[in-house]
Amino acid sequence: METMNGWLRFPMHESFNHDLAIRRFCPARVEQEQREWEETMNELELLSPYHEDAITSTSQDLAASEVDEFVDSFINMDHEDKDDDREINKSPALADHEAETFSMVNDGYGDQVSMMIEGNDHHLETMSIDFSGEDHDHHFTVVPEMVPSVEEVSHGVDQGLHLVHLLLACAEAVGCRDTKLAVSMLSQIWASATPWGDSLQRVSYCFALGLKSRLSLLQNINANGTFTGGAMDVPLITREEKMEAFQLVYQTTPYISFGFMAANEAIRQAAQGKDSLHIIDLGMERTLQWPSLIRSLASRPEGPPRIRITCLISNQNLSELKASMKPVLHDATSLGINLEFSMISEPVTPSLLTRENLDLREGEALFVNSIMHLHKYVKESRGSLKAILQAIKRLNPTLLTVVEQDANHNGPFFLGRFLESLHYYSAIFDSLEASLPRNSPLRMNIERLHFAEEIRNIVAYEGSDRIERHERAHQWRRQLGRAGFQLVGLKSLSQARMMLSVYGCDGYTLACEKGCLLLGWKGRPIMLASAWQVNNASSS
Repeated sequence: METMNGWLRFPMHESFNHDLAIRRFCPARVEQEQREWEETMNELELLSPYHEDAITSTSQDLAASEVDEFVDSFINMDHEDKDDDREINKSPALADHEAETFSMVNDGYGDQVSMMIEGNDHHLETMSIDFSGEDHDHHFTVVPEMVPSVEEVSHGVDQGLHLVHLLLACAEAVGCRDTKLAVSMLSQIWASATPWGDSLQRVSYCFALGLKSRLSLLQNINANGTFTGGAMDVPLITREEKMEAFQLVYQTTPYISFGFMAANEAIRQAAQGKDSLHIIDLGMERTLQWPSLIRSLASRPEGPPRIRITCLISNQNLSELKASMKPVLHDATSLGINLEFSMISEPVTPSLLTRENLDLREGEALFVNSIMHLHKYVKESRGSLKAILQAIKRLNPTLLTVVEQDANHNGPFFLGRFLESLHYYSAIFDSLEASLPRNSPLRMNIERLHFAEEIRNIVAYEGSDRIERHERAHQWRRQLGRAGFQLVGLKSLSQARMMLSVYGCDGYTLACEKGCLLLGWKGRPIMLASAWQVNNASSS
């Protein structure tokens, strides 16, 4: 418990490498975790595709004054960003200030920010950390503040701070496979976390469910390192419920529509002067993206193009998808557009991505579209994503559009992923709190059926079962660049600003970072959109 408390003040900044911090400040725990996971899940390669970048990065000496409060950083999202590489538009209320920077601290760890949890007038308490020994050895002694008990909370210790302490203590216990301590921490978390409380209580409830699931998996490991397949005691969510939740996210938040808008605008601009388009949609399960693109192409000065959309889908909802495409086809016909729609029911693999399998035709401008799909190929086996991207490159598309969650949820160490995902989803739940009433059944369904499932996958699973492997924008730039693509700067800030004005909430922020368009909540990046073309100068 005392060791755990040393974690609580690490800053959640873009430039801070949490996995590196874990390796530096708790090497014994890391060695234990590595050894045990290697023994129990031999198929898991602990190094992520980008681990070499973390290893080669220069370690930074952190003084006591340079350690920010982790708890503060995600409970209150109002940071100040000083990254000069970003153009910002605080939308919609600050629509005229495109040159402002994201409101996140990014140029140092020493800024102490006084923040308050909603409904409280007192500031969060800080931890006292006394660094001793030689600087180059990075020795330190933590003056611990034990996790406050439920009784202490009732006597005035802030409940939000209490929940965060408990979550991190539980995650530490789970990471060390101390199931007895983890179960004890979970029982205390359930006393405060609830799906009907404030945003922090609700996100804590979802992370507690994820920790419970991970514990269930750990308790079902055989001596040979395989799982027994025992039940995880989690509620089953039907496909219909998942589809309904996605639709609700699309209707009530800008996170999904932002990606559709940015990708469509990039396609529209690249399609100028082209009279025949073929769009390959990777993992397409819904048709929500296409009506707006069809309308914009129908109004082109040079006239509407001929359009083919080929959907690559690996699940069994073909009839449902075909039915939802019928009104889109009807609208296209009414607008004078010849639209063809076809489906290929196979997992996206390099062998599928060939000109013959996709029925590519001469004279067509090819577009490859990926909406929150490519991250599923960021596996431990390093070459999975690379092989997909290289296969796409061989198709020589006019444009590749990529929309992803902008988060570092694929680090090689469990506790680092837990910290980052807790920060990320706290921002999302805070945005839902600002957009929907606390007792809204719509908000409850969004959180329970959509985001809670993402959280569970990130927290509970390893190996091939963990598919929510979100990466930051700079990692996507690096991987796509290595695969032979070059970034095409998006020019849709004004369209994104107009889209955000529909939601009537001032907390959403927009930024352009090195050609990528970022949507955030109070400065915390949530979604990224980018467009790419084949770099003909690169080696094939």
